Amino acid sequence: MLLRVRSAVSHLVAGLGPGPGTQSPAEPRHGGGGGSGAGGEEGPRVAAFCRPAFLQLTPEELRRADDHTGRAVQSPRDGRRRLPWSTGYAEVINAGKSQHNEDQACCEVVFVERRPSPRGRLPCRDGSGEPDRGRKGFYFHYWALFDGHAGSGAAVMASKRLHLHICEQLRDLVDILQDPSPPPICLQHDAELSQAEDNGEVPNDALPRFHLEKAVSHESLVIGAIENAFKHMDEQIEQERTSQHISGGCCALAAVYLMGKFYVANAGDSRAIIIRNGEIIPMSREFTPETERQRLQFLAFLRPELLGKEFTHLEFPRRIQPKELGKKMLYRDQSMNGWAYKKIEEDDLKFPLIYGEGKKARVMATIGVTRGLGDHDLKVFSSNIHIKPFLSCFPEVRVYDLTQYEHCPDDVLVLGTDGLWDVTNDKEVASVVMEVLTSYEPNDPCRYTVVAQELVVRSRGVLKERGWRLPNDKLGSGDDISVFVIPLGGPGNYM
Repeated sequence: MLLRVRSAVSHLVAGLGPGPGTQSPAEPRHGGGGGSGAGGEEGPRVAAFCRPAFLQLTPEELRRADDHTGRAVQSPRDGRRRLPWSTGYAEVINAGKSQHNEDQACCEVVFVERRPSPRGRLPCRDGSGEPDRGRKGFYFHYWALFDGHAGSGAAVMASKRLHLHICEQLRDLVDILQDPSPPPICLQHDAELSQAEDNGEVPNDALPRFHLEKAVSHESLVIGAIENAFKHMDEQIEQERTSQHISGGCCALAAVYLMGKFYVANAGDSRAIIIRNGEIIPMSREFTPETERQRLQFLAFLRPELLGKEFTHLEFPRRIQPKELGKKMLYRDQSMNGWAYKKIEEDDLKFPLIYGEGKKARVMATIGVTRGLGDHDLKVFSSNIHIKPFLSCFPEVRVYDLTQYEHCPDDVLVLGTDGLWDVTNDKEVASVVMEVLTSYEPNDPCRYTVVAQELVVRSRGVLKERGWRLPNDKLGSGDDISVFVIPLGGPGNYM
């Protein structure tokens, strides 16, 4: 086992165009009305490698985008249809760690159509039972980045499907979210609704039937819809990974604007921040073996069979040597934040579930992220131990209410894959944002694209004899880099 792990670690250290049926992001995509949906087919291979459709790259531009030597920055060109809200976007391929750019991006305006009810109508909350023709659906705006690993298939499929899963999950909420009264605790089944209508009765679930009913907000319903959408996306990747030839997995970072609020969902090590009047507001946190240590250890403690008799759930400051059996050494388990001493036993000689620090930390010496989509076939190197049980597809969702603040055109939401954040911290990103925006007129729609390009260029660095270098001569990012810059203020933004 030790030789296998060493080989896996060495391997990791050494190797650290529009698809069919795509739409312009400025054209609303309608959900819930038939045709290709969250689980429908869109050509022979939905997960075939491509670049984001909104870039509209020519064959020559695609070749340049795939060049590891030149690493040309790609953005939507002037003269082509703009992204919603004049959003800025830029990307660049890695310096050679994988054949293609394994990042993917999506930007859509999606219409959520109310799910059909019996006889084509829903009972109104006022008890009239009249058809509600004024509220048949709503729009949401959507931006997402997917950072693929061990192949681009999962990232490509998620970029084409996740927003459709979100749409599907929101369909039951169309009337509920537009009604200021508390959400019903229980939705009536179609048969129950039909019978109630025939009897002239309209159930009113907004009235509490018990004294101890938990209050549920509209905001929490949207959060739950997004969380379920991630779960269904992961299940679809699992079900179609053979037919679609999907290998590997991806981190996922999505921003949904709905009814005055931003919902930012993160599963992985990408990051989102809001820059408002020079203030930095974190909108995500990274999920890595270190940040999720206790969750991983607790699962291993409850289900030791997942460790395959090769790993220990305990953490030690370093690997234990056989000659140290019987001695006392620092350790911590799933319940501990601090450290304590324990007597070393035979089981403690196994390889630790979590090993390494910072960007080098790995689960089972294999993967450095603990949340994301895909990775259903991922195993420990040269073994039959599956790693997927330790990986969660559920995102953390943070909410930002745009209506609570008066925003100016320089206030933005920045989404970036880890290629950006590996070499550029939040303050440096904010500094670049403010530096570029102040040099352009507030009503210039190109300013946000220039910000995205500048963030990518400064993180990539300049090619020198000793590789890609930053101005301080430190190594630039050799990873794929993708960035959205979404303005929060200014006229005409909130559609």
